Amino acid sequence: MSETTAAKKIDVHYLTRVEGHGNIVVEIDPAGVVQTCRWEVPEAPRFFEAMILGKRFDVIHQITSRICGICSIGHQLASLQATEEALGIRISRQTTLLRKLAIHGENLQSHYLHVGYLALPDYLGVGSVIPLASTHKKELTTLIGLRRLSNEFSQAICGRTTHPQRLCPGGFHKVPTLDELKALRKRLNDSLKALDAVVDLVASVAGAIPDFTRETEYVGLVHPGEYPLLWGQVGTSQDQSRPASEYLNLTNEYLVPQSTAKWSRNQAKSYMVGALARFNLNHGLLHPGAKKAADKLGLKAPCHNPYFITVAQLVECVHSTEDSVRILDELIKTGVRPEAPAPVRLQAGKGVGAVEVPRGILFHSYEYDDQGRICHADCVIPTNQNHANIQYDMAAITPLIKDEPAESIELKLSMLVRAYDPCISCSTHCLDLADRGVVWRKVD
Repeated sequence: MSETTAAKKIDVHYLTRVEGHGNIVVEIDPAGVVQTCRWEVPEAPRFFEAMILGKRFDVIHQITSRICGICSIGHQLASLQATEEALGIRISRQTTLLRKLAIHGENLQSHYLHVGYLALPDYLGVGSVIPLASTHKKELTTLIGLRRLSNEFSQAICGRTTHPQRLCPGGFHKVPTLDELKALRKRLNDSLKALDAVVDLVASVAGAIPDFTRETEYVGLVHPGEYPLLWGQVGTSQDQSRPASEYLNLTNEYLVPQSTAKWSRNQAKSYMVGALARFNLNHGLLHPGAKKAADKLGLKAPCHNPYFITVAQLVECVHSTEDSVRILDELIKTGVRPEAPAPVRLQAGKGVGAVEVPRGILFHSYEYDDQGRICHADCVIPTNQNHANIQYDMAAITPLIKDEPAESIELKLSMLVRAYDPCISCSTHCLDLADRGVVWRKVD
């Protein structure tokens, strides 16, 4: 980063405290005019859609869970949904409840990681989580304990913390015992007090959240009866709801020169997915404790400040904990039993899965031949749906803060990107084919 009396240049090469590689490039000339403002993704492409071609239906979910080490449960669930729809597989009520627990466990794992380890240092004015071990030992210990619980929650339902072993087309290879569910229910219910202390901590530093708004389109699952993470229609704040099978008409992916990850747009020039989008679309369906946490944190719908994504994640932690206790109560009341996965009849078919993973709505689309082997696959990752929105947020806020010192501009732009909790490498699915005659679409 270099600076003259008026001219400023921000060049963040590989932003820290995010997953993957992203760059922030800003140039402000001596007259104070923003000449360049660019969010870049230089990651190498991933080839998971090609990797699963020709593979059998019963191994696809295990391969695609490796797309991400953080959202591996969500990738499995989206994959299983697509396979089950394509092959006409129906799942039981018990499987549905256990899968809802699985997605809640992952939500807690990821949100605690982001709120406590990646975002909180910005609010407390330090460069990483390490100094907090001295200045906020009690609070940090609480966060570590909550994240450990979320890991053990995921392990209890899925067989291990990441890359689940128990989930399969039509059901589960193994289900937790009644005693395991009772113990988990007690620990989750007891954790609400610790979680409330984290809410108080974040509320106490809310003044460090930049005051910035840019209204955009918000996209996520919607459902009339619940705050949906596993099932629902695809809803937006500016368009009609639609089934997941119509995802291509919503994501509208395109290429830009500065990114090896594709961008998306629907009605507006960009849209947001993730915790804040879900909150804006479904806030009325949050559990009471989550609504109370939102009030304490100053989060009201609709919220157009992207920095509040982190706050919305914390509100979702309360909701996921409360909803998990509710689901566990039902399973404990009815009992859990080993059940053989639903039968599979090999047939040609197409299916689309849509699941809310921590960073937003995730789509898996598969086509199978009559031997139960993949002949076409498409995965649309939440972060690649957010890239355009990150760019337009940066372009909107930079002129507002251009007169601040370069260090302050860099911090606020870094905090903005970190608020999206991007999973950059997972979002990268295209190659630079400029030398082969591909025409890049210009960003307007």
